[in-house]
Order: sequence, then structure tokens, then C-alpha cells
Amino acid sequence: MDKKPQAPDAFANDPLAQAILREGLLIQDRFSAEPIYAKTGKGYLKSVGVDELAAIKKSAKKTKS
Repeated sequence: MDKKPQAPDAFANDPLAQAILREGLLIQDRFSAEPIYAKTGKGYLKSVGVDELAAIKKSAKKTKS
């Protein structure tokens, strides 16, 4: 428990931090804030479309087989 918090520069080469950042940047444009929730910071994630769902289902079937 005596571990010191790492500086932000320490995460620059961390593979997990890089993967999380990459995923976040890929979906960033899909987040949309609702005008009535502007003060609370709430919103929703826009759907990419049916093609995305079909690809997810197809890859799920491949991993089960």
C-alpha cells in the first residue's frame, strides 16, 4: 500500500494504457450530449448501425465454433 502514484509520463509506454486510449479515441465521435443534460454531463452513445451489430454477431459465432 506504500506504492506511489505513477506520473502521467510513466503510462506513455504501457501497452494497456495505449490500448485503452486507442479504443477511447475510436468511439469518441459517437458520444452525444443531450442538451437538457448539459449541466449534468449525461448523454448517450450513438449506434454505428446495423453493419456493426452484424459484424459483432459474426465474430461471436466464429469464436464459439
